[in-house]
Amino acid sequence: MRQLFTWNLGARTLELGRRTLVMGVVNVTPDSFFDGGQHLDPERALERALQLLAEGADILDLGGESTRPGTTVSAASNAASVSPQQEQDRVLPVIEAVKRERPDALISIDTYKSMTARAALEAGAEIVNDVSGLMWDPTMAGTLAGSCCGAVLMHTRGTPAEWNSLPPEPELPALVLRGLANSAGLAAQAGIARERLVLDPGFGFGKRFDENYPLLAHLDSFAQLGYPLLAGTSRKGFVGRTVAARLAELGLWQPTPERPILPVEERLFGTLATVVAAVLKGAHIVRVHDVRPAVEASAVADAVLQFSAS
Repeated sequence: MRQLFTWNLGARTLELGRRTLVMGVVNVTPDSFFDGGQHLDPERALERALQLLAEGADILDLGGESTRPGTTVSAASNAASVSPQQEQDRVLPVIEAVKRERPDALISIDTYKSMTARAALEAGAEIVNDVSGLMWDPTMAGTLAGSCCGAVLMHTRGTPAEWNSLPPEPELPALVLRGLANSAGLAAQAGIARERLVLDPGFGFGKRFDENYPLLAHLDSFAQLGYPLLAGTSRKGFVGRTVAARLAELGLWQPTPERPILPVEERLFGTLATVVAAVLKGAHIVRVHDVRPAVEASAVADAVLQFSAS
């Protein structure tokens, strides 16, 4: 059985470990890899958020900037692909609308910018999900220390502009372990209590396709850091490549130069396999685009975990 934790979010706490929590993704962006543009309008984003809550989402993760490969990330408004003001213009109306409709909804803001994090917390978010693990904005740690919110610190290797040129990393799990320990150390130095933190190894973020599998296989090794774990594998490219290869062997799918791997809209079943694997390897939270299927898959995985501990 997974280690049990109490995640302190300030105004409330969450128990982590008895069952897997499902974090549903709401991308308020024009260019996210799966649903970019579908929920850019605040009304459609609200509709999507309410749908995910109805499907069983424990947490909504709202993001206003895509961190897909090739984008430029910076805390400075004149350097990032999306400025803090643009990001806030996208997400704040949605946070406020969700809280009006569902005051009990638990909202996470997916941002590495401290300005956006601060504004989102004031609007009703209770978690900051920093994909850079406090590395891209030097003021983020202080911002979190000055609040009482929960935080997810993710490992990212390099920046999105560098990902396509990064060399292979033969010892990726060890590299990620050191990176997560470093992020947790930065949080501690800033005065952020450890019970406010969740760690995420960052599947796909600066990892080559084949490097995500040893990361998933060794997810349980990160438990030694003493923090709850989040896994975000939903519809990512490594899933598309693996499933495409098998379907091609069976003659069920034909790759083309334009579509060398399975397209993102056809990666649900492969994603659910990674969700189950992540739960069995110790993930406390799974971050997904498809909430109801993940709720069902994680319920079965949770039942296996219970019996494996008895």
